[in-house]
Amino acid sequence: MFAIPEQFSNATKANFESQFALYSSLTSKAFESIEKLVELNITAAKATLEESSIATKQLLSAKDPQEFFSLTAAQAQPNAEKAMSYSRQLAAIATGTQAEFSKAAEFQIAETNRKVISLVDEVSKNAPAGSENVVAAIKASIGNANAGYEQLTKTAKQAKEAMETNVNAAVSQFTQAAQNVAARTTKR
Repeated sequence: MFAIPEQFSNATKANFESQFALYSSLTSKAFESIEKLVELNITAAKATLEESSIATKQLLSAKDPQEFFSLTAAQAQPNAEKAMSYSRQLAAIATGTQAEFSKAAEFQIAETNRKVISLVDEVSKNAPAGSENVVAAIKASIGNANAGYEQLTKTAKQAKEAMETNVNAAVSQFTQAAQNVAARTTKR
């Protein structure tokens, strides 16, 4: 009779330890992503400052309006490419972080489900006769929860893929527009 409360106590302790390990892992991944984001932004800011200084000097040294507008147009394409590169790097950081979080959550849920099913199986061995329906209901509930989680994961992955497609399409459109503006400006 005392084995069942002890099993629940051990299962609760193991689940708590597992949850804490997941929290620590996710926190670590979040800080890694923040570090990457800060590094990307600092690098971009430094490059932008240096390039702006050079561009300003070039524009101020223009001898006439024609040269001024030619220099302006020449800078449009590289700036668009840099913005596109920044967007892709930012998306890569976000996608990588999301993938790490998903992987950790999937592992945690699978591990928790395994432990719960093991506990239910162990407890059902010691259950009184006639409780088979309750055990079956608990197992069905676990199965339904797993199916719901799998559907949620599938939907989240589809949403992530749609977001990536939309970001890539937007970046492509921005690049094309910048190229068109640069081409029109250099023709003048």
